[in-house]
Amino acid sequence: MKFSKKTRGCSSRSAVCSSQSAVCSSQSAVRSSRFTIYHLHFAFCIFPKLCMATLVIFCSSCQKDPTYTALYRPTPYTIEIPRFFPTELNIPDDNPMTVEGVELGRYLFYDGRLSGRTSSDSLMSCSTCHLQINSFECGIAHPKFLNGHPFGLTGIPTPHVMMPMINLAWTMNGYFWNGMVSPMNPSPAMRNLEDIAWMAVVAPHEIKGDTARVAALFQSIKGYPGLFKKAFGSDRVTMKNIGRAIAQFIRTLISANSKFDRFMLGKVQLTNAERNGYVLFMTEQGGDCFHCHGGAGNPLFTTNLFYNNGKDSIFTDPRDRFSVTGNPDDAGSYKAPTLRNLSFTAPYMHDGRYKTLDEVLAFYNAGLVWSPNISPLMHHIGTNGIRLNPTQLADLKSFLLSLNDSSFVTNPSFSRPAQFPDDF
Repeated sequence: MKFSKKTRGCSSRSAVCSSQSAVCSSQSAVRSSRFTIYHLHFAFCIFPKLCMATLVIFCSSCQKDPTYTALYRPTPYTIEIPRFFPTELNIPDDNPMTVEGVELGRYLFYDGRLSGRTSSDSLMSCSTCHLQINSFECGIAHPKFLNGHPFGLTGIPTPHVMMPMINLAWTMNGYFWNGMVSPMNPSPAMRNLEDIAWMAVVAPHEIKGDTARVAALFQSIKGYPGLFKKAFGSDRVTMKNIGRAIAQFIRTLISANSKFDRFMLGKVQLTNAERNGYVLFMTEQGGDCFHCHGGAGNPLFTTNLFYNNGKDSIFTDPRDRFSVTGNPDDAGSYKAPTLRNLSFTAPYMHDGRYKTLDEVLAFYNAGLVWSPNISPLMHHIGTNGIRLNPTQLADLKSFLLSLNDSSFVTNPSFSRPAQFPDDF
């Protein structure tokens, strides 16, 4: 039935019948027609208004119920962005930073029961490999992982050596050496920092566990359900919220207190060697480092982009950048890691081939290997390296060491908790 604009959905006598005489032949029929029109008017005009009023009353009562609003009120956690750092952070809308979430994430990061097991020989957590003293990678001197290359509970080694967990809140375009966990991943479960926890649980070269078992175990541990309720509004432990909490904690791992940071703030002066090294770092005729690793204008000291930096001419790694993008030009390409805390983050490169910073500098100085996939930013490939003299190399190294932030590797807010929830 089509209603006129004047009646706006309410039936009228002319809308029901073209004329009273054409449809009704008696007074009783007229009354019957009026009765029908009344019901149409009620159905289309009055009843919806009554329903709307009821809904408004119902919603108003919910909003005014103090027990409803008091159920879940976590404390916002504000990341203080260091001066000169980018202002955009990778914090998804469905996992805002909260004090309660960070606290829970810290416990989970260090709790060996993240393996879903309780036997002492079967415990494994993020901190098993990600050691604070080594900027949250295992380090070359690790007593268990030879040459800084970790392996999982099964003994299977990881595909690559580790990247440090430094300033990951500013990573926008992919985690790991190949950037496989990124917003562009076709799998919605492998797109951000939150997803790395479950991936570590099921990976054969890490925990090789079961996410349901992990959630059930933490559900049974005294203290944890209450912490989940404070952080996420429900005392039901889920793998999704485990990942959310760990991601919140990892986003707090910020390094911004190196000597170079303090120099940029006008608090200290660089030595002559450090200053000369910085000039070499920032010039194409010198070290030519800044294209991939930033500088004063990018104090993350990484672009978080992917490059073939001339290590090889034959590419056999099944987990390079090409494995993610499918672009043949990306064969042999990997993420440029941050240059912060280089004293703590050996071994270097995706496969850990260089054990010392001096080896890395020697490679860039005279060991570059040409291939069709070489990054166009490797301007010195024609001479196989930057060809600095020994003094220049020493100066460049001095500058790189000015990026060390010892407070990062000793910050008590990042360290293992003295007690876990079931210890209280």
